[in-house]
Amino acid sequence: MNEMLSKKEQRKLIHEKIASLPDDYIVDSNALLFSMVTSLEEYRASQNIMLFYSVKREPDTVRIAEDALASGKTVAFPYCYRDGIMDARVVTSLDEMEEAMLGIPAPPDTAKVIAPEELDLILVPALAYDTEGYRIGYGGGYYDRFLPKTDAFTIGLAREQLLMKHAPREPHDIAVNCIITELNVYIITTPE
Repeated sequence: MNEMLSKKEQRKLIHEKIASLPDDYIVDSNALLFSMVTSLEEYRASQNIMLFYSVKREPDTVRIAEDALASGKTVAFPYCYRDGIMDARVVTSLDEMEEAMLGIPAPPDTAKVIAPEELDLILVPALAYDTEGYRIGYGGGYYDRFLPKTDAFTIGLAREQLLMKHAPREPHDIAVNCIITELNVYIITTPE
């Protein structure tokens, strides 16, 4: 992938690459990603976690959420407002999720908000990550505004075939602490 392209141009190429991935690779990598995440010490030790609700061909987070709920963890998902603002809202069952912005399931607007500083671990969505923890997101800026408010351990879920050498960066971009693929765990940094 040409790292000299803009984020917008790269998003288009990444979408095309995601669409071309074989279905059996998606299924197999989802199963391996689940095992990698749930065996990570930071995940096992966390109590308050925030996940994104995976849609289409994103790495599967639904099974991770089910595991976290069954383990007694407090599980939150993003609740998004216009203008790139979001908060973390707690669910006790995935049955509470409702279709929200862009057709992505989210907690109801009556769900309890958990403060960013109370979160221990966050799974951060992206189209693709580079090996230094930077990402090509979806372009809404929600996580760019949310992540500076928390000291949670942040994990980027990525398929190995979509890892980049270098994602374009802007001053507000924040690297995740760890990238997990179906094959590797890349620890980038640990929170202070």
